[in-house]
Amino acid sequence: MKKQHLPQKKCIVCDRPFNWRKKWSKVWNEVKYCSEKCRRNRSKTNNLIKSCI
Repeated sequence: MKKQHLPQKKCIVCDRPFNWRKKWSKVWNEVKYCSEKCRRNRSKTNNLIKSCI
């Protein structure tokens, strides 16, 4: 697979696009975050969303 044709997703925390990585090949459907930093900060985002509602 060429790099231009890799699947993409948007991070649910920072809303940035990120590309498929070989280490995610078996769990690509479960990947939600672009980085460890976003994964750690997910609760801050959830709290922000709840406060807006």
